[in-house]
Amino acid sequence: MEKGRFTLPGEAGMEAVIRELAEKWGADAVRDSDGTKLTDEITGMGLLVYSTLCLIRMDNEWAKAHPECRQQTYLLTEAKTAFDKELEIIIMEHYFSEQFEPNTDTDIKKYWQVSDRTKGEPVDSWEYKDGKVIIKEAVPFHQYTVSFPAWQIWEPVSMYNHLTNHWTKEHKIPVDIRYPEAREHILKVLEQWLEDHPGTDVVRFTTFFYNFDLFYNQYGKEKQVNWFGYVSCVSQLAMEQFKEEYGYELTPEDFVDQGYYHTPFKNPDKHYLDWMEFNQKFVASFAKECVDLVHSYGKKAIMFLGDHWAGTEPYGRYFKEIGLDAVVGAAGDGVTTRMIADIPVKETEARFYPYFFPDIFHEGGNPVGESRPIWKKCRRALLRKPMARMGYGGYLSLASRFPDFIEHVTDIAGQFRAIHKETNGTKAHTAPFKVAVLNAWGSLRSWQTHQVAHSLWNQRCYSYLGVMEALAGLPFDVEFISFEDIIKKGIPDNTGVIINAGDGGTSWSGAEYWSDMAVVTAIRRFVSEGGGFVGIGEPAAYLREGKYFQLEDVLGVQKEIGFTASTNKCKAVKTEHFITEDCTGAIDYGEGMTMIYPVSAGTKVLDMVNGSCNLAANTYGEGRAVYIAGMPYNDVNARIILRALYWAAGKEQHMYQCFSSNLYTECSLFLQAGKFCLVNNSEEVQHTQVYLGGAKARAYTLQPMEMCWDII
Repeated sequence: MEKGRFTLPGEAGMEAVIRELAEKWGADAVRDSDGTKLTDEITGMGLLVYSTLCLIRMDNEWAKAHPECRQQTYLLTEAKTAFDKELEIIIMEHYFSEQFEPNTDTDIKKYWQVSDRTKGEPVDSWEYKDGKVIIKEAVPFHQYTVSFPAWQIWEPVSMYNHLTNHWTKEHKIPVDIRYPEAREHILKVLEQWLEDHPGTDVVRFTTFFYNFDLFYNQYGKEKQVNWFGYVSCVSQLAMEQFKEEYGYELTPEDFVDQGYYHTPFKNPDKHYLDWMEFNQKFVASFAKECVDLVHSYGKKAIMFLGDHWAGTEPYGRYFKEIGLDAVVGAAGDGVTTRMIADIPVKETEARFYPYFFPDIFHEGGNPVGESRPIWKKCRRALLRKPMARMGYGGYLSLASRFPDFIEHVTDIAGQFRAIHKETNGTKAHTAPFKVAVLNAWGSLRSWQTHQVAHSLWNQRCYSYLGVMEALAGLPFDVEFISFEDIIKKGIPDNTGVIINAGDGGTSWSGAEYWSDMAVVTAIRRFVSEGGGFVGIGEPAAYLREGKYFQLEDVLGVQKEIGFTASTNKCKAVKTEHFITEDCTGAIDYGEGMTMIYPVSAGTKVLDMVNGSCNLAANTYGEGRAVYIAGMPYNDVNARIILRALYWAAGKEQHMYQCFSSNLYTECSLFLQAGKFCLVNNSEEVQHTQVYLGGAKARAYTLQPMEMCWDII
């Protein structure tokens, strides 16, 4: 079989299995993982050797000897109601005492904050004693919180691994490289490690210095997860340096943010954007020192996109300064596959799920069942933007007990390499227009919208993440633009369709940006002059001047929120349309919406439930708009998005340049390679007709999950 492009997880005691699987899977590299070691026999097998490093937890003795250099975070207590004039709050009551310890060594009157949440103001009259904050002049029936810096006494990723795998090893303590002595020590540790590991070819930083926000509650379970959080970058030194550079002082509230901790679902404020930039510059600068040191030893330096990645921001302005050779990330679906593949770096690598951990690989487990839907989504994305390499992580000793999974990975590896072989590095055919995803974050959060934690299902996300999943494998060039981009630079000239998807009030929909005349008029002009607009959920939503959907004239629909209940509405009448030609059953809108009504008789209602529009199409001047109540990912919805985008752009006939008539199959055309790829995304045999260049091609029959290549 073909070999290469595959990184195999290694493990002491599994040498014979590694030799066998390296041959079977065509692996050309071997890596260690958290909790595994590579023996001399493994590193001597002639494979490239990847070594995983997490610099901030490599020397526990030094961390214990320098407690002032431990990492910190800001925590916020649960709101507690006062019933008389004195109130006691146990500050660690709802946090994991093995993870955090309150920082009482600092100036607590400066760096702690007690807030009257009912009044919305800080409180001055309080004291701290024996783990409690005592408020002396509380107002009965007001609620109060305490925000305070806490030492991270157990590094969160190591903690997660301990709790998941029932490790009994010593708890790792993360050190903060804001402190010069910590930076100096880490560089010495790295240099000594490089001296001691001449056989390592690739240093895999996991990741660099600050973990995303991961707080556990008093029961040792996840309490707060923000994969894009920056609260672990906090220290009193950092706050002082920030004030010196930016000219103003941050308060505890700037970090705890009323308990939201600056979720990416909120429009970011200036303080938070400044804090992000401040840390991005610092992280990139020191990460570059580490990478340069690795390069000086003749080794490659790559970064894992996850864990301690706060501040790296692969789509940020400072990332390129780090000088990495590659980025590897966990590809759990098509969205995360594109998130990795589109990073501007020399090479990208997918670490596919499932991870070889006992939560999946246990007696009675079904790792193939876990993998198949993941691979289906990842494969769609890889056909649009291939990654250079693939691999897995975890305990090979667990995966080797599942022979059906071993065969399954053999198939995946073959398909992955076939994409490179058949396309010969050429790009898949794309539509003659660009799709722009509009939200408050823009390019910084490319392929990162509606994420809470990596590839995890969430009730408030799946109705919107589905459009991103569909786009990951559809024939469109996609870019992510912000409202500030429109205000400052206008809509990019090559844009054909704008997508705005999200709940009203969130950063993904835009919230108060829809009160900006420059935004609203620019989009109206864009559509009127021939552009397309697709709104999902509560697009352009901001209650102002008697309207909730500020672009009701463009979308052709409005949402009733109660204020105009006494106003008669246009009657919704369902009609057939190009967008729904392939739909034969009920459409899944996820959480969906209610009380969506057409604003004029010209609005075409394509689907509705209980009189509420779920899917509508509208013409506006020379342009077109589509409204969709929600869009989880499935094969039917991917086809609806495909058709909606071509229709909104006024380019319906271009869809047939590369089109498979069966919506459970998809076609990718590689003109320069003279080939096309047809995939079956279902678990059943499918029959289809393929259109290339607008003409009907021969019929195909595909086996479940089959990938088929043919000459144009």
